[in-house]
Amino acid sequence: MNYLENACLLTGRLLMGAYFILPGVQKITGFDEMTSYMEAHGVPMVSVLLPLTILLQISAGAAIVVGYRGKVAAFILAGLTFIISIYMHDFWSMVKGIEQAHELQNFIKNIAIMSGLLIVAALGTGRFSLDNKR
Repeated sequence: MNYLENACLLTGRLLMGAYFILPGVQKITGFDEMTSYMEAHGVPMVSVLLPLTILLQISAGAAIVVGYRGKVAAFILAGLTFIISIYMHDFWSMVKGIEQAHELQNFIKNIAIMSGLLIVAALGTGRFSLDNKR
């Protein structure tokens, strides 16, 4: 990979990591609200899955930022994003309207994020990462 490709990977990793770290922190500060939101969407075992989601979003997000075990972190976050999409953006169960359109947009956005994560899982984190400082 050339310098530009590695710089793009680094920038993408910084943005992708922030996309997971910031909501992970927000889930801590708004724990009760997020618990209610997840329960309203029929998520099972919220008392276990919410802390696990927070842990995965912050730790795997940080791993992607610094490029430490980035392939594994990206793969885990792709799976988490898929599960979140199924439970939290279930546009198919909604009546047509603005709310359904909004959830469809969120679902498609998450598919795009999963695509980026799977690319990192396949290709790695690039030259500017802890994975490649050996």
